[in-house]
Amino acid sequence: MLIRPKKGVGIKDRIAAWETDPVFSVLLKLNPKFSDRVTAIAGDCGLPDLGISVEDRKLLVNEVQIVLHCAATVRFDEPLHVALDINTRGTLLVVQLAKEMRRLETFVHVSTAFSNCVIRHINEAYYPDNLTCSSDKVLKLREILSNDLIDNMSPAFLKDFPNTYTFTKALAEQVVQKEASGLPACIFRPGLILATFKDPIPGWTDNLYGPISILYGVAFGVLHVSLLDKKARAHIVPVDYCANMVLSTAWKTAVENVQKKENVSLKCPTIYNYAASDQNPVNWLNFSKAVEDRRFDHPLEQTIWYPFLHTTSKQWVFELAILFYHILPGHIVDILLRLRGQKPRLVKIYNKIHNNIRKVALFAITNWTFSMNNTDRLIECMTSEDRKLFECDMSGLCWDEYFGVALFGMREYLGKEKPTEESFRKARKVIKR
Repeated sequence: MLIRPKKGVGIKDRIAAWETDPVFSVLLKLNPKFSDRVTAIAGDCGLPDLGISVEDRKLLVNEVQIVLHCAATVRFDEPLHVALDINTRGTLLVVQLAKEMRRLETFVHVSTAFSNCVIRHINEAYYPDNLTCSSDKVLKLREILSNDLIDNMSPAFLKDFPNTYTFTKALAEQVVQKEASGLPACIFRPGLILATFKDPIPGWTDNLYGPISILYGVAFGVLHVSLLDKKARAHIVPVDYCANMVLSTAWKTAVENVQKKENVSLKCPTIYNYAASDQNPVNWLNFSKAVEDRRFDHPLEQTIWYPFLHTTSKQWVFELAILFYHILPGHIVDILLRLRGQKPRLVKIYNKIHNNIRKVALFAITNWTFSMNNTDRLIECMTSEDRKLFECDMSGLCWDEYFGVALFGMREYLGKEKPTEESFRKARKVIKR
């Protein structure tokens, strides 16, 4: 596993922290020493040569059979030079390393369903024409221009792309298309990744990205207005289904590689779109209704105001509504805090919330559709046993049940409140006060 130091925590300490992470609790019971089987490779996808030592590179070249390239910066407002280094150049360096691997059987590049969000219907295909400049030209410019100059050129580079994340992920797909054509490779494009549904534990999540931040904000009683088109598709995927799909694409790619060696004509690298299917669609109305219906089922003790949510797809309505529902109440609370000699905080929190909503607004008010022929064929060729073991078919997923699980997990793993009757009783008392 390629891993970097993070926030002053070394790679050994980061791996040691797994022993206290709830997501590894089931694995720890089955195999308390599972981490002994993990070899940590110090590196960083944002550095030249991935920051890997000569010795570790030799180890990877001689031993690795499967590459799952999941590393990326997912910040929408990341400076272009940083996003290029990690998402695009980092992908190129990983592909180049994979080309040296003597035992390589499969290579999976994890992209995003929104890497081509400049169009509304997305096939399992490459879209180089959407780019203002090819990946190799952009990377050459990155080498010779300063960070500031590259960042100042962002509007010209991005053109119709809404942020540096989607743009650099689109460039990364072109890197895979050009550079990985001789490898047993594929591209996996997941939708908006949320909490686990079943495995290894229901409802687990460890971040406030995307829709989960709305759930948390409403439950906390601070978020009452959001930009959301209830009619638009919500291309949400549970993270455990997503992980199973990554492994399934790796298997399928390895099988096809064997067939390729037997002179069977194959298209490569194959792309797998992964979002809610036409047979079992989910929209933002389903999402917002689940929030409203279940707000009293899993309340937070930390709730500061009555939980409710109004949504709109119009920017001007949103800006007007937050003035009355967020900004004015925030200033009143901060004034009261100052009078008590306490540090004001709510206006600052609301500014952060509003900025985040504006950044992700496009993905909550735009209706995309996806073709998933390759994904459907992959699932169809799996045995019934494999489908149970690597559950990834969302055509039968009960979305209402899933949202309930996600809300329950959000309370425990983000709110840090244990699911005891006493805790729920206190939380309901707080809401009714």
